[in-house]
This record gives sequence, structure tokens and C-alpha cells, in this order.
Amino acid sequence: MIVRQFLQWLRNASPGERAEATSALARAYLHSDLSVDDLSAAEGAMIMLLDDPSPLVRGALAQVFASAQKAPPVVVHALAADQPEVAIPVLSRSPLLSDEDLVDLFATAQPDSQVAIASRALLSSPVAAAIAEVGCAQACLALLENLDADIALFSLDRIIERFGHLAAIRENLIARHDLPMASRQALLAKLSQTLAGFVSARHWLGSEHAEHAAREACEKATVALAAETPYEEIAELMRHLRQSGQLTAGMILRALLSGNVVLFEEAIAELTGMSIDRVSAYIHDKHISGFRAVYTKAGLPDAAYSAFREAIAALRDGILVGETGGVTRLKRRMVEHVLEACVAERRDDMASLLALLRRFAVEAAREEARMFCDDLVAYDPVANGHVGYDRATYDHTAYDHMAYDHTAYVPQIHEPRLVA
Repeated sequence: MIVRQFLQWLRNASPGERAEATSALARAYLHSDLSVDDLSAAEGAMIMLLDDPSPLVRGALAQVFASAQKAPPVVVHALAADQPEVAIPVLSRSPLLSDEDLVDLFATAQPDSQVAIASRALLSSPVAAAIAEVGCAQACLALLENLDADIALFSLDRIIERFGHLAAIRENLIARHDLPMASRQALLAKLSQTLAGFVSARHWLGSEHAEHAAREACEKATVALAAETPYEEIAELMRHLRQSGQLTAGMILRALLSGNVVLFEEAIAELTGMSIDRVSAYIHDKHISGFRAVYTKAGLPDAAYSAFREAIAALRDGILVGETGGVTRLKRRMVEHVLEACVAERRDDMASLLALLRRFAVEAAREEARMFCDDLVAYDPVANGHVGYDRATYDHTAYDHMAYDHTAYVPQIHEPRLVA
């Protein structure tokens, strides 16, 4: 009887009045002690109201039923597929929407509705995967900001692949403590591509020049990142670099000239498919012929072999003893030694290699000068009361703790890091 009167009254009511009455009917359905017949009639009336031309009426239903466990499922599902201003409360909170429902709704949802789904509490991994695969950038950012979401690593990689060029998403990902180093390197590559596109679009550099500069900057950052990578993640990082086409001879040579023997060995192992123990044994064997065979199997260019050979020989001779800066930067003495040896060979096929080594030499000299100047600024003998300041003494005391024994470069597979 009450529902019949309600339906008769609706015919002449304004949208605002209909919305207010609909909200009251929905609350009565949830909280009042209605008979079975009245509940059935109320549900029928609300299903009819799903066709009301005013979003105010449908929105009133959504607001009441958004968090209700006892809401009519057919009404909730219809509201979830409505326009965003109606659907968002239901999409963001309704416990009646299963993971399958959410994935299906997400595929055709508008951006605001996608964001609502991505912001749900206790979001499951399958739904997160769907968001990462087809969601808009705003939805993926909302997913990353959702602390309750269960996001698999492959979903993070997919977001990096699709939206790693966007600063907001990139910054959020970099701040995550659970992001593997391989994924961090993928973000570096995305950033390099974005910067290259930005520079070339404004005609500050030609497109080829910008891409070349960005690629070298990415390689430099990758070597620095690898120096901070836990030993157990190095192999995965090398696998990512190979699969993405970034494990080049130039990057591997940069690592070796920086003293990062771990990265060098892991890179060769990844390219050859050999165990790290065998690769290390060949590299550190006094007979260079063993390394030559491994080098060839890795598919590295013949023209660059001389540089790798001279670098390994220099490491054995302790050329990096007393060097500072860890394994994150090119070592000037090492680079200049290798460059001089390669120049002496005078081979026609080494032009590109020599050009690369000369760029490395300039970069290493600038880094060394920057470190030297930083040390001079940091160490003020007058301010610290060292009136009898002696430069030779300062040089020794400032760098002595960084010195290492070149025997650290014999194979130590179980050590977490071989440092310069």
C-alpha cells in the first residue's frame, strides 16, 4: 500500500523531491521492519527508479546503497554501470561487487569511474592487474597511491611501460621500497627517452644528438644504480637490460672502467648463458685466451676487445689502488691507460671505440676535478685550526681509508661487492 502511494506521488514530483523520497525509500528498505511483500514492492519500485531521467534520483539510490551489504544486488550492479556521478559511490565502496564485476566494469568505465575502482580499499591483485593493463594514467596513479592495494610486480612493470614518462607516476614508483632495481632502471630509461624527446621537440638539439646524449646519460645512471643494487638482484638487473636491448658493449665497458667487476662479470654471464663461477674464472685466468673465447661467445664487437683486454690487465696490475669514489664513476687513470693502449694499436676498425674512450676520458677528468674541488671546499685548514697545513699530509689522510688491495679483484663470487 505504501509503495503504491509512493509510485502515484512520483508522477507529479520534481526531480529534487523524487530524489529525497527515493533516498527515504532506500533507507527504509535497509533499516525498517518491512513485511516480505513490502520489501518486494520496494525493490520493484527502486528497480523502476533506475530508469528515472534525473541523475539526482539514481544518485540518491547510490549514496544509500554504496556501502550496504543488504542492498538489492540488481540495483547495485545497475548503478555501478551508470554515469560517473551516479556510479562512483558504488564503485568505490560497494561490498557487493566481486573482483570479476570490477574487472568487467573497469574495461568500459570512464576515467573518473576507473579512479573510483582503483581507490577501493583492499583492492585485489587481479583487479590491480586489470588497472595496470588498460587503465588511464589517473587510474594507475590512484592505484599506486592506494596503500591497501595488492599490486604484483608485473603490474608495476606494466605501469612503467605505459606511463613511466609521466612525472607523477615516476616519482611515486621511485619512492616505493619494494620496487626491484630492474624496474628502477626501466624508469631511468623512460626518463632518458622523455628528456630526449623534450630537448629535440624544442630544437635545442637535433633528435639524433639528443637521443645519443640521453642514452649515454642512462648508461651512466645505470652503472651508478648497479653499484647500489644488492648482489642477489644483479643477475635480474642484467636480464632486464639484455631483454630491453640496453646491455651494450658501451655500457659494459663503462662498468669495467669504473671498477665495477661484479656488474662486468654478471653481464658476461647473462650474455653467454654461462655460470658466474665459470665466467669469473675465465676473466681472472692469467691466460687471456680464455677470456677471448668468453668475449666472443658473449657476442661483443671485435673492435672493442682491445679495450676490455687492457682494462682487465690494468686491474690485475692494481691500477685502481688508491682510487676514490667507489664503482659509480669512471676512473681517470684506467680510462687514459686503456685509451693510450688502443691508440697505439692504430687499427682502422677502432674509430668508434676511440671516440667512445675519448668521451669517457673527458667525463672521468671532469668527475675527478669536481671531487678534488669538493674536497678543497670541505677541508678548510684555517677554519679547523690546522695552521701548519701540509698538502701532502692532507692528501694521504683524506684518501688513505679509501685505498684497497688490488688482490680484491681475484674471483670472490660470494662477496656482495668488489669496490674500488
